Amino acid sequence: MLPTLILIMGVLYIFIIPAEPHAVKLIFKAIPMILVIAYACLQSAGNSKRFQRILLTGLVFCVIGDVTLDNFIVGLSAFLIGHLFYLSGFFSQWTFSAWRLVTVIPIGAYAVYMGYELLEALTKSGDGGLKVPVLIYVTAISLMGWSAIMSGNAWAIAGALLFMASDSILAWNKFISEVAYSDVLIMTTYYAAQFCIAACIGHPSRIARNKRKRRRRLTEEQQHELRG
Repeated sequence: MLPTLILIMGVLYIFIIPAEPHAVKLIFKAIPMILVIAYACLQSAGNSKRFQRILLTGLVFCVIGDVTLDNFIVGLSAFLIGHLFYLSGFFSQWTFSAWRLVTVIPIGAYAVYMGYELLEALTKSGDGGLKVPVLIYVTAISLMGWSAIMSGNAWAIAGALLFMASDSILAWNKFISEVAYSDVLIMTTYYAAQFCIAACIGHPSRIARNKRKRRRRLTEEQQHELRG
């Protein structure tokens, strides 16, 4: 039932809840994320309990970012910490693959392009004080996206790329030029991203499953030898 409830509350926030009173809007903004956290807690920890705890911590910091984003630096900092937890969790699931490794090139190109465009916009607007925080954030979310790809977990990859899309639309709309239907695009990709990240806890990658099978097989063989 939780995925359905997350969808309903997300649609309710995006399309129905009015902008005022602002406090009520913030509460309804946080509700889908609280449900996502509950969904993450109920996952079977198909990867590991440690992985689950790391991603849960990231989700909590993202909720903090949600409700404090009116203060841009505070909200950005909370999301940055959330991304660092995601990055740590995904890198802990690292599985080497040459074709996944080379995705660092398009991810890096995205980071350079977004960083350049944002720096130009911040210079023109006179918001020079935001340059360093914004560049750090672009770097962190790019690494988070690449770490998800390197994990080989399809749910993690989908979540990370959707998160990058959501934040890119938000940043472009806020600093560079207006994006049509930005609110809808930002929040639909954002909620979908967080749901996928929560779901990846209970859906280990094929490579991770194979590793666990090999470990179990080795353990069984060792036990058999001891009995022999």
